Amino acid sequence: MPDIQYTPGPLLDAARNTPTALWNDSSDLDELRQSISYGGVGATCNPVIAYTTISKHLDVWAPRIQAIADANPTWGESQIGWQAVKDMSVEAAKLLEPAFEEHKGRNGRLSVQTDPRFYRDAKALADQAEEFHKMAKNIVVKIPATKVGLEAIEDATARGVSINVTVSFCVPQAVAAAEAIERGLKAREAAGHDTSEMGPVVTIMVGRLDDWLKSVVARDGIFIDPSALDWAGIACMKRAYQIFQEKGFRSRVLAAAFRNVYQWAAFVGGDVVVSPPFKWQEIIAKSDYKAVEQMDEPVSEYYLEQLRRIPDFVRAYEPDGMTVDEFQDFGPTRKTLRQFLDADADLDRLVRDIILPAP
Repeated sequence: MPDIQYTPGPLLDAARNTPTALWNDSSDLDELRQSISYGGVGATCNPVIAYTTISKHLDVWAPRIQAIADANPTWGESQIGWQAVKDMSVEAAKLLEPAFEEHKGRNGRLSVQTDPRFYRDAKALADQAEEFHKMAKNIVVKIPATKVGLEAIEDATARGVSINVTVSFCVPQAVAAAEAIERGLKAREAAGHDTSEMGPVVTIMVGRLDDWLKSVVARDGIFIDPSALDWAGIACMKRAYQIFQEKGFRSRVLAAAFRNVYQWAAFVGGDVVVSPPFKWQEIIAKSDYKAVEQMDEPVSEYYLEQLRRIPDFVRAYEPDGMTVDEFQDFGPTRKTLRQFLDADADLDRLVRDIILPAP
């Protein structure tokens, strides 16, 4: 690993003494170094994260973006911005190479997200995934869990790309994505390639599911114990994990989009990835909490009974609650895709302000 001073505490304890892997939900280099000190062995990037990181460090990135523009005088704002994202990702991936070697490809990966504007084009997604895969040996590529995305996931996996399934919130999406990855792995093996060091993961954005259900309860006037609403994402993560174990899927489930510390604590002990934003890692690391294995502890039946009053929770929790054709129209999917598209537009505007400042 890099020359890191490790920070004792519950994160490091869980990372070292359980199968649960800690990844950082950011590719900010300063945050990633600190996350590694907590036991972190992975990181991620998406359009929102990239825009936030560049905005936060304009003293570093404004000159670099200008240099990219100067070196490529015919490039548009999007090409320039995406090159900055690629550069950021390669640098973050370098920090994770020791973990990548230690874990033989299972961890030590930097997630790079495909351009959300390709969400309707499976070939464009798979082609870009292959491009990103070649940027560094320890890249894992994010593709959304929609019908089009699943086609791209299977195709890209067959080409040798390790996938991090994103824009995924529920059990049906996670299972369908894992099945697509399995088909891709088998196709690659049938073509004579080794897949033993590929490292696919399937994300469930636990907090974004909770956010959506809270908005549905408010919109539809559903009477429910509000404390149950912080358990929906956890329940779906635990159920997906159980199915993955039963079916022997080679991908791991990854928990992201945290809203509270229990969305880490509840998963400790599972052979899963947890990817909290750095601010949540700091809160956990500075606490006196003692890491306890809880992945196999079921969510209270009381909370499940409360949550079942919400039709969208039933759709999210039951393995057959949605068809593949319905994934893109699920509320959190539409909301998140639009947010990622907006972040792309924000990055374009930021680049424009750097290379063509207002008079």
